[in-house]
Amino acid sequence: MSIEPFGDEALLITLGQALDPRINRRVHALAARVRRDAAGGRGPWGTPVAGHASLLVPYDPARASPAQATERLARLLDTAWEEGLEEPRPGRLIELSVRYGGDAGPDLLAVADRTGLTRAQVVEVHASVEYDVFLLGFTPGFAYLGILLRHPLVLSRREEPRTRVPAGSVAIAGEQTAVYPGATPGGWHLIGRTDAVMWDAQRDPPALLAPGDHVRFVPLAP
Repeated sequence: MSIEPFGDEALLITLGQALDPRINRRVHALAARVRRDAAGGRGPWGTPVAGHASLLVPYDPARASPAQATERLARLLDTAWEEGLEEPRPGRLIELSVRYGGDAGPDLLAVADRTGLTRAQVVEVHASVEYDVFLLGFTPGFAYLGILLRHPLVLSRREEPRTRVPAGSVAIAGEQTAVYPGATPGGWHLIGRTDAVMWDAQRDPPALLAPGDHVRFVPLAP
């Protein structure tokens, strides 16, 4: 673990480099500790931002110098390690119904060809995993879900990104899967589509998924 300055008003905690659900759970557990330390105005912290294996912790430079912020955060982390960070991560299990293949998943056939699986096997493997929501990023409501447990489905991104990916597209890239919340450019492999609304500015909260939630994809009959 390391703590490094990130600009003039934040510190970056790095727990590792691997895409690992256990590391990600520790990131969110640390974020909870920082929020508790900031409660009631005790700590100088802003809202922590979780990554896959890192945590960005903003602080108020009017309340703490970089050295003071680093020292306080280091003490907080030492206490957290002593008490243990294998806290169960709260979250909901959300099932998303998906139409795989065809116009809804234009890359399903190519994914099958590249992995040596049949289309039905690609769907079976993708839908067999209960995914963790690691973090939200890229665009509002875009949740990074992991991890794909079957090696054949771990593919690099498309060589040529699409200029427009339809909202609701279910996609894979690397060891992760995701649902595009809106029509945006994208370079992931599109294997299906859901009618679930991933982002609605009029909803509270706007994002359907939150870090700590768990997602299972349910194939719809063709």
